[in-house]
Amino acid sequence: MKSKIILFDLDGTLIDSTEAILESFAVAFKTFGEEVPSEDLIKKEIGYPLDKMFQTLGVPEDRVWDYVDAYKMHYRQISCAKTVLLPDASEAVQLASQIATLGVVTTKTAKYSIELLEHMGLMHYFDVLIGREDVINPKPNPEPIEKALTKLPSDTNEIWMVGDTCMDMLAAKAANVASVGVTCGYGSVNDLTSCTDNIYQNSLEAVRFIANR
Repeated sequence: MKSKIILFDLDGTLIDSTEAILESFAVAFKTFGEEVPSEDLIKKEIGYPLDKMFQTLGVPEDRVWDYVDAYKMHYRQISCAKTVLLPDASEAVQLASQIATLGVVTTKTAKYSIELLEHMGLMHYFDVLIGREDVINPKPNPEPIEKALTKLPSDTNEIWMVGDTCMDMLAAKAANVASVGVTCGYGSVNDLTSCTDNIYQNSLEAVRFIANR
């Protein structure tokens, strides 16, 4: 039995799907004849659930799910072709699998997340994947982490959350789980410094840190 559990965020932690996300947001806004927000504004919201992102970007609450549907219709067509693994992410997952039981906790739709990880040859390393549709309260609420842990061995000595934003770190803290921030994604170093003591450049460095604990 492995003595550790490592939970990974997805976007900005293991994968870079920025191109697919930006293109799908543009399609959603254009579908309803609206001006597309700047790429910088959209990037600032990546990591939040889609409905929250659209609301922050000015979509009225009663129209949000129409935009989400338009986004998803396009995203599912391009996600695999326009998403790449971040540098050293594959090595990070392989190393992590040697020392820990692994899971993914993401605000992305679980169905698309699984398809992406299968496309990249990594899904078989993970024992659980919790996506947006699996919970009522997404990160930074602890519910996604807590739900993932109910599906994993309960006799482990250490549990870690690896992510690129304070949402991941705050969810970990609320779930009483240790955290490691990575700077290869969407969260700034200043933000991460405010919400975790452990910050590394990428997921491989984060896993090496965890392995040596």
